[in-house]
Amino acid sequence: MELTELINSVHAIQVAGDIQQKDVSSVCYDSRKVKQNTMFVAVKGFNTDGHKFILDAINRGAIAIILEDNKSIPDDIFIHEKVAKILVADSRKALAEVSGAFYKFPSQKIKLIGITGTNGKTTTSYFIKSILENAGEKTGLIGTIANYIGDKEIKSSLTTPESNDLNELFFEMYNEGCGYTVMEVSSHSLVLNRVYGLNFNSAVFTNITSDHLDFHNTFENYFSAKKILFDSLGSSSFAVYNSDDKNGKEIIRDSKANFISYGTATNSDFILKDIKYDLTGTTFTVEHKAVTFPVSTSLIGQFNAYNACAAFAVCFVSGIKQENIIDGIKNTKQVPGRFEVIGIGKKKVVVDYSHTADSLEKALLAVKDIVKDSAQVYTVFGCGGNRDKTKRPVMGKIASELSDFVVITSDNPRFENPLTIIEDIKAGIAKDNFKVVENREEAIVYAIKNSEDNAVILVAGKGHENYQEINGIRNHFSDREVAEKYLPIGRQASAHES
Repeated sequence: MELTELINSVHAIQVAGDIQQKDVSSVCYDSRKVKQNTMFVAVKGFNTDGHKFILDAINRGAIAIILEDNKSIPDDIFIHEKVAKILVADSRKALAEVSGAFYKFPSQKIKLIGITGTNGKTTTSYFIKSILENAGEKTGLIGTIANYIGDKEIKSSLTTPESNDLNELFFEMYNEGCGYTVMEVSSHSLVLNRVYGLNFNSAVFTNITSDHLDFHNTFENYFSAKKILFDSLGSSSFAVYNSDDKNGKEIIRDSKANFISYGTATNSDFILKDIKYDLTGTTFTVEHKAVTFPVSTSLIGQFNAYNACAAFAVCFVSGIKQENIIDGIKNTKQVPGRFEVIGIGKKKVVVDYSHTADSLEKALLAVKDIVKDSAQVYTVFGCGGNRDKTKRPVMGKIASELSDFVVITSDNPRFENPLTIIEDIKAGIAKDNFKVVENREEAIVYAIKNSEDNAVILVAGKGHENYQEINGIRNHFSDREVAEKYLPIGRQASAHES
């Protein structure tokens, strides 16, 4: 695309230097990826500032620089090197604008469904993708576990990638025939303008509880971040929200979209009823305009009934036939690390990503509801380092009160001392029903070997993750693999392998 056309896509404060009649070969924010005729966007990050690498980008062949710090480099350098300088108020917004233009605004060519909330984003996205594919629609997915273009998996490092990477993904998805894309939209991505300017056909709100306060500082800021998605919707879009969440109506309050509610409340557009579940799956009904639809899924728990109902609602208003929706939910495979039951003998291990107080409580309540006091409930969990510290004692209290026994261990300590994190967790525990085993593998083994033969052991916090991060180094570690290795029955196929 021609440089002048790209410059016109950005809200620039000043344009200086050499505006050459050249085609831009790429747009990037990492100077190491700059090649000849690249447009480089200098973004201020948390660990480093892209403005420090402007000269490196120019030396590598950049012909245009977008920046927000006007003092970062003298104008003489742009003139001498014959490079265009584009000064903007916000480099992150500019990156979103220019990458959208460079990739020909791909989010306008596909039907984009965004999902936000504290819990349930990943599972809801899997339900929606399964429904759409059951209806014959090739579908892209962007999320925590992996990104997909149809059946082709692309590894994911961020729940929501940077805007430039997103637009490139959408461009590839469109070119490979995807009519829909489903994506998780994190609070970080909304604040950092990673999804700025995208055209969402629908947005789903699952729920909201306290999380990511290390980044947002207050719950109000966290909520405001989530609300950005709904405030950005146009009048032809759908805002699908959980009417049972006390913040549901508030999050859509200023949206121009068409409101669609789901939940157990009788005034919901899609009413969730008759939820039943055990260790083999979940059944429920959805009532819409006095018509009742029976639904079943192999995914377990009341929270998964909510996730499936959200998927039902957004796909229904998107024009998908009810039979495709019901079959799509039924055919949704086990989401790795999301209430994943391991073992075919009496003793079960449930591996779950529950890493917030609310999700841990819901997972434990689901386990207790299934066992009905007929079996021991063990919980193995820790908390991540360099993250929200306020949830640690709360999670300790929940685990202790809802479990027969708790094994407190290490999660991803990152750059924190694991024992310091454990002490924070212990501060919330009043009962004498716990043991500290810092080594996570040893903690899981302890729970398996010391629990009764018919016990259910919840291993919480890491879910699908196959690593443990200690002092900046990621070592291979999988809760599922450890559970399969040490269960008394030996290694058995887990739900998502069978």
